[in-house]
Amino acid sequence: MDFGLQGKVAMVAAASKGLGLAIAQALAHQGCQVSICGRTEETLEQAATLIGEDTRTYVADVSDPEDLAWWVDQTRQDLGPADILVTNTGGPPAGAASTLTDEQWESGIQSTLMNVVRLVRVVAPDMQTRGWGRIVHLTSYVAKQPSPMLPISSTLRAGLMSLTKLQAWEFTADGVTVNAVLPGSMLTDRQKHVVELRAKKEGITEDEAFAKQAGDVPMKRIGDPAELAAAVAFLCSAQASYITGQSLAVDGGLITGLA
Repeated sequence: MDFGLQGKVAMVAAASKGLGLAIAQALAHQGCQVSICGRTEETLEQAATLIGEDTRTYVADVSDPEDLAWWVDQTRQDLGPADILVTNTGGPPAGAASTLTDEQWESGIQSTLMNVVRLVRVVAPDMQTRGWGRIVHLTSYVAKQPSPMLPISSTLRAGLMSLTKLQAWEFTADGVTVNAVLPGSMLTDRQKHVVELRAKKEGITEDEAFAKQAGDVPMKRIGDPAELAAAVAFLCSAQASYITGQSLAVDGGLITGLA
């Protein structure tokens, strides 16, 4: 399906691997000019070969406000103002709530919450001026179903659901939609880390922990990043113009609550 995105400028944060990379690939497939950021030149170069030869890469840490401002400015100079913004991060520290330090909580706030606040603050005005824009926040299913192993993420992702609503109310009259996507168990490095923690906590092998992780999902499998990327691409499409303020779970049925 043609999503009407040919030539649109899409910024995808933390897209050198994992879910961000899959999303960048999906948007490039739809004809977007893609700008990605990541922390190392090597991983960015590898990602660019998978996304497409016209991909622009920028070394930037999403937890650093100066890096974010630089990435936006450079993208604007090289490609033009962003039509699409996908916020993303690798995820805050994991572990039991009682064991996490103030420093780990502060790190999570900067990388998981404040990067979203800062990016939207500098990108949304261009979208409002042009009367069209798509903002998608990549969060987590723990926003709706807290995980004992991911207390920082669970707390901050729930807050991002509220922020998504507030931003949608603020920008929708100017033709800018704001939505969030909540991935469940996806085959990424983050998932592997969670499996390692589970194996250690339960005294089982990593293979056993992985099988349990998949078994917790009603579909009985771990998700493919491409499946989530397809949902993000649709929310960025012309066809999704009447969808805003939503937090869409792509979780294989993992979330059990009704809200």
